[in-house]
Amino acid sequence: MSSKNNHRARTYFGMQFITATVSTTLVLLLLGTVVLTVMAARNLSDYMRESVNFSLLLDDEASQAEVSKLQAQLEALPFVREVTYISKEEALKEQTEAMGTDPTEFIDFNPFYASMEVRLTADYANNDSIAQVEQAFTASPLVQRVDWQRDLVDSINENISKISLVLLALAAVLLLISFALINNTIRLTIYAKRFLIHTMKLVGASRGFIRHPFMVRGFWQGVLAGLLAICLICGGLYWGLTYEPQLSQVIDLRTLLVVCAAVMGFGIIITMVCAFFSVNKYLSMDENALYYV
Repeated sequence: MSSKNNHRARTYFGMQFITATVSTTLVLLLLGTVVLTVMAARNLSDYMRESVNFSLLLDDEASQAEVSKLQAQLEALPFVREVTYISKEEALKEQTEAMGTDPTEFIDFNPFYASMEVRLTADYANNDSIAQVEQAFTASPLVQRVDWQRDLVDSINENISKISLVLLALAAVLLLISFALINNTIRLTIYAKRFLIHTMKLVGASRGFIRHPFMVRGFWQGVLAGLLAICLICGGLYWGLTYEPQLSQVIDLRTLLVVCAAVMGFGIIITMVCAFFSVNKYLSMDENALYYV
């Protein structure tokens, strides 16, 4: 009985199954890499947008209580990600370190203003929203002026739009190529069993009964190929993080989970769908046509 089960297992997970699984794994690895790149590019664009600072120069007559109240109001705004208060003394220290000289040696007062450095959420760091954001900042009488790098924001948004279009086009092309490659792999596997399918049809087996083992086989092939592709992606990502820890800024756990789910889901769905249509193709053929396929 044991030898019979072993023979059945070797037949089920034979060389064709292994070859098809390896081929599917390589395709899923390519697809997963593209999905990871698209997700990382999106996170990088958010990171760059959120790195844009707005400097709110404050009135010298403002009291500490008024400044604290203004900071709390700014932090409560839905488009504000972070607010950092910089006092006149801190501004003087920073500029002295940057210029190498202390301006108070030539003049008898501190020429710098206290300020608040405001960072926006990524959704609002674009040209359409910044005008409204700037208006909200200048509404307070404590804010004398709002400074921000207009050219930098324009450049970031323009480059992000171009890169996003290129990556989406690349992802669409690779998705079609992946579908075609996996479909051909499954069809070749089922092609070798076309006469077995015809024999089962002759003895009265229903279409669902004939399809079932091929669908199950496709499911496990997709699961195994997906797991192998995920292991390779995670291993490559771990290797990349050891050499460039800054990658963790754009590839977080959520991104990795989305990529893993996409790889596994696509692997299972495409293998089962291809198995379904491939079996149906041979079920619809007569005996003579099977010799000329």
